[in-house]
Amino acid sequence: MPTMTAAQRRTAAKQEYDAFLADCPSRQLLGRISDKWVGLTIAALHERGTLRYSELSRRIAGVSQKMLTQTLRSLERDGLVSRTITPTVPVTVEYALTPLGESLQEVMLGIKSWAETHMGEVHAARETYDAR
Repeated sequence: MPTMTAAQRRTAAKQEYDAFLADCPSRQLLGRISDKWVGLTIAALHERGTLRYSELSRRIAGVSQKMLTQTLRSLERDGLVSRTITPTVPVTVEYALTPLGESLQEVMLGIKSWAETHMGEVHAARETYDAR
């Protein structure tokens, strides 16, 4: 078996990711970033920059404390969000998009914008479908 350089190994690994395969890690990531709370969290952090937990909670109407906490932890684990703790009284915790998170925000904002723009058409299609 020939020896591969690090660059060749990275290229080969990228070619192995196929979200159509059940055990592909990219499928798990796709599932995570397609979650509505992830999209809204990324959009809020992009829109406002660094935010505290309570500010995020107020900005994203309807998200429970449990879901926001889980979302932030998963985004931090995936390297999309950074968490900064400042030792004040009380402790200040702030969240911000990482460069990797910023690279995703354009796609997420595009989907958010599309949904807002085409919601009327979707409502009309649903009414037509439901009337049949």
